[in-house]
Amino acid sequence: MISIVIPVYNEEQNIRALSSRLFPVMDSLHRPYEVIFVNDGSKDSSLALLLNEYKARPEVVRVIDFNANFGQHTAIMAGFRASRGESVITLDADLQNPPEEIPRVAAELDAGHDAVGTIRKNRRDTFFRRTASRIVNKLMNRLTGFSLKDYGCMLRGYSRAIVDIINEAGEASTFLPALAQKFAGSPIEIEVAHSKREKGASKYNMFYLLRLYFDLMTAFTNIPLQLITMSGGVIFGLGVIMLRLDCVLSGFTVFCVGLVGEYVGRIYQEVRKRPRYVIRKIYEGRNIVNA
Repeated sequence: MISIVIPVYNEEQNIRALSSRLFPVMDSLHRPYEVIFVNDGSKDSSLALLLNEYKARPEVVRVIDFNANFGQHTAIMAGFRASRGESVITLDADLQNPPEEIPRVAAELDAGHDAVGTIRKNRRDTFFRRTASRIVNKLMNRLTGFSLKDYGCMLRGYSRAIVDIINEAGEASTFLPALAQKFAGSPIEIEVAHSKREKGASKYNMFYLLRLYFDLMTAFTNIPLQLITMSGGVIFGLGVIMLRLDCVLSGFTVFCVGLVGEYVGRIYQEVRKRPRYVIRKIYEGRNIVNA
């Protein structure tokens, strides 16, 4: 069985088009499958449209309804916990990653790869976002020791073993592509098509992207803290020699305090042990489960 996990947040303009393309692709594989939609606190009519898909195909469609917006990666985590397939493939609902690429990801999982990443070929985003993404990808690889070429593409495949490991992870913040890369024994990345968003607005503003990548950095490496320690020694030495570096030292101190605060904040999140998400209802089979 293949499980398709799709987080949905305010995608009312894309759900019908997504379904019209997704289900023919899955039917063409001639193998058992399930599609798990996770409604991540949508404020538009996304949930109603997802329930229409559930009513039309209750044997393969399941809908998990959050009571608030908890974020894309958290929604995927909920889908992971509910999934039953030996292979799990994630997909965004905005159609920028074509559902028609799913068979290629599934084929790599069938070939024995336990984590299949994807690289957006001829990426249809703004020049600024493409450039920023390349810079961040290289920086993250340097800091984390990974070798991913595209951290941001959510069309990805995971074996059941990797999904089970991720489900067992008790971290409050999880960046799934990097977490899978850390545990995978036979990862691979393949190029996939990428489309321009035709309808709706992107949920990824610059602040959200920076927040996401900062979470990745602080979750997988202590190198920034080590660099700050070494830089502090160098700047202190320069201050002794030049006698006047007040502004530089002040700015550097504020930056250091902020970065250390990020790590302390992560520790605080971990020790609180709050649930990652709250499910209002689960729609599956012929049943509605109040969670």
